[in-house]
Amino acid sequence: MRKLHIAALAFLAGLALTPIVYAADTPSPSPSPAPKPKDPDLEAGRQAIQAQNWKVAIEDFDRAAARDPNNADAQNLLGYSWRKSGNLDMAFKYYNEALRLDPGHKGAHEYMGEAYLMANNLPKAEEHLASLNKLCFFSCSEYTALKKAVETYKATHQVQN
Repeated sequence: MRKLHIAALAFLAGLALTPIVYAADTPSPSPSPAPKPKDPDLEAGRQAIQAQNWKVAIEDFDRAAARDPNNADAQNLLGYSWRKSGNLDMAFKYYNEALRLDPGHKGAHEYMGEAYLMANNLPKAEEHLASLNKLCFFSCSEYTALKKAVETYKATHQVQN
């Protein structure tokens, strides 16, 4: 019983000291910055993707990228839209730009890997899968999707080892 009282007192003392310890070595949290306003062309482009209207998506993402050429998401979405419209050359151009801007852009690695599979370039797709494996500490949706696409590709194509 005495051990229980001592443990309870130690616990309560720890709770009482916690705010002091926290305050002593942790700066007070500053207010978070206001969220960045959503780009209307990016949002419109995403809606066009949902409707599978690749021409409109490309136009919307082009405007967004022209306004903010350093936006890796806009470049990646342009690549995605071009790939879905069937133009792999343009898709690769924009995926490369997205990865130049943000080498750790998971979506660009996934989509570029899928584009390489469409171009029958399994080794390059596997390079992007390996990149995602390094980027995703634990498995992430981009890695899982590309891994499944690579496995499907291997199952349906004659692959030389």
